[in-house]
Amino acid sequence: MFLSTASVPRVASRLSRPIGFGESLRRANHTQSPRVAVLFQAIDPPIIGGVRKPRKPGGYQDSGADIAYTLQSKGIRSITPKPSPQLEVDQGWCFADTEEGIESALSKGATHLWANTILFNAHPLQSSQKLSRHASEVYVVGQPPALVENFDDKAYLNGKLGQLGGFTLPKSWLASDTATLENCLSSISRYPVVGKPVRGRGSHGVKVCHDPVGLKDHVQKLLQESPLVMIEEYLPGEEATITVMPPSPEVSEYWSMPPVARFNHADGIAPYNGVVAVSSNSRVVTESEMKDPAYHKIMDECVRVAKLIKATAPIRVDVRRFCEGSEFALFDINMKPNMTGPGRPGRESQASLTAIAAAALGWDYGTLLKQILATAQPLASFRSYRSPF
Repeated sequence: MFLSTASVPRVASRLSRPIGFGESLRRANHTQSPRVAVLFQAIDPPIIGGVRKPRKPGGYQDSGADIAYTLQSKGIRSITPKPSPQLEVDQGWCFADTEEGIESALSKGATHLWANTILFNAHPLQSSQKLSRHASEVYVVGQPPALVENFDDKAYLNGKLGQLGGFTLPKSWLASDTATLENCLSSISRYPVVGKPVRGRGSHGVKVCHDPVGLKDHVQKLLQESPLVMIEEYLPGEEATITVMPPSPEVSEYWSMPPVARFNHADGIAPYNGVVAVSSNSRVVTESEMKDPAYHKIMDECVRVAKLIKATAPIRVDVRRFCEGSEFALFDINMKPNMTGPGRPGRESQASLTAIAAAALGWDYGTLLKQILATAQPLASFRSYRSPF
């Protein structure tokens, strides 16, 4: 199932009200409204396959504060470490994602944990024995740690999609040392290409390389921080990003939000949102543009990716055309979309790409957060995830 902008009025009328809270809480044996504690990244991700994903400065406390404040302003109780966090300050709204931080949130009465952090198999949400006694009664918003650990690896996921077939992907190569890099260089017949880490964050380490010398220099630098580097053909056509929502109590299927077009790239790459607000270089694709079947084809592929990996929270897929007017290819599948949004003072321009897409459905940022909250699952289910591969 996917949504075009032509179907937005029907879908918005069906989905724009707060959904799922009554059913979710009945299943959780609660009679009161959700009490949400947002978790931020206080734990450095481990080295996985020789690669450590870069940690975001601040640990996503900016978006965490946006989430906690906005839910509170929409009538959903936010449990916070401090009784009255300052609106202009990111700190004080969220709990550390350590075992102690999570236990503190639960001791304050949290029924729902919003995992606004990077997860992995050894994360306390997955592995803590102390949290096991809460496994059937506490709900989690986010992707299962085992899912994230597997599919944050761009080379692994793209490889699986390529093996399955039916997904449009750019040509790619992998370099792990001098010998494999030389093999890549001899195999690449057309430039530019893009070099990037297999476990990246934002635009970290992503660079368009215009010749073998530039590519070799960039990949050698990346190999100093990662034992595996991905090289992809550069797609010069239009870029867009597509958010796929998971099933919820009211919508039983995966479905796609409207595509958001990206523009004003820096050296061929969309700049990191911490440097340039996405609201200044992104817009929802228009109804007229949606008549192009290429949008619907790639939206369907994005939905199939989410369904295949059994995503339990929104994923965001970045896509590009091979050239003007061509079909799109999937080039970056993000397990944790940025979730910043307006609400707190000074955050007016901080709508995330997902929030921009949601606005086309008639949802403000708070309504989007309520929709995501409705996809929360019991910690026991969260921990029982099994990879399809």
